Amino acid sequence: MGESIVTRIEGVSIRLAERKDVGLVLRFIKELADYEQLLNEVVATEEILLETIFEKKAAEVVIAELDGEPVGFALFFHNFSTFLGRPGLYLEDLYVRPEMRGRGIGKLLLSYLAKLALDRGCGRFEWWCLDWNTPSIDFYKSIGAIPMDEWTVFRVTGDALTKLASEF
Repeated sequence: MGESIVTRIEGVSIRLAERKDVGLVLRFIKELADYEQLLNEVVATEEILLETIFEKKAAEVVIAELDGEPVGFALFFHNFSTFLGRPGLYLEDLYVRPEMRGRGIGKLLLSYLAKLALDRGCGRFEWWCLDWNTPSIDFYKSIGAIPMDEWTVFRVTGDALTKLASEF
């Protein structure tokens, strides 16, 4: 599935991002952060993304294009389920430009990643969604996604991460 895939939606294709797309990936990240009212939290740079995505391969990105113009992206990586004994595919971010929404491009990106997860032997495909993002939550439920309400996400960053690491 590494090559550009022409999809069932007229004029839409999905392809894996390449090094030359790093500026585009950063623009999409900033557009998504702006939509989520978190733009002030973006510290990623093209240099950071080049290193982490394209050199260290810590994540992968697919780009959705309509008639050759980028209209959305999805950034994902593998995690692991000890209970299943298999890898999973974790979607970190999915974004479709506002003027392109409602055409099925977001669902197409999810479908592409679901197929990729199966092709790679993954036991599950999962992601988080902000509680206030009702349109996305409703959409995810409509495609059979189940909210994991019984779980609480924990995060350690910044000084707390440094302090925790120093205790080893």
